[in-house]
Amino acid sequence: MAVRDYFKPVETMTAEQVRRFLDKHGPAEYNLVDVRQPGEYREVHLPGARLISLADLADRLSELDPAKPTITY
Repeated sequence: MAVRDYFKPVETMTAEQVRRFLDKHGPAEYNLVDVRQPGEYREVHLPGARLISLADLADRLSELDPAKPTITY
């Protein structure tokens, strides 16, 4: 990943917009990433979410399909 990739504007969505997006698309159509800590993830997370803590995200980007939209929370 090039340094300029870190400075691209990203779209933000409200919780309601995310709900509508998830309702309209199947899990194979997007990356859903929970960036919280493992304990928070174990307590509760969205179905299908992959845990990649924020501290590990830069090192684990290769695990995400760049052709799909990625939703992080």
